[in-house]
Amino acid sequence: MTVSIPLVVLVGLLVLVAVRFLRLRLWMALICAVFGYLLAATALAPDLDRALRAFLDWVTPGS
Repeated sequence: MTVSIPLVVLVGLLVLVAVRFLRLRLWMALICAVFGYLLAATALAPDLDRALRAFLDWVTPGS
């Protein structure tokens, strides 16, 4: 049986842990989220998507 966790949930949990235990301020996390949102609307977004998919394929071979 394969258990699949969406990447956005995993990153969200990492941000939650960083806010709670690593003293990441909420405003810093919000600035990073806004930056990611704005970056997704640029011409660089498809290249970033391909790079992320290649990395995930490398990390999880055979999935």
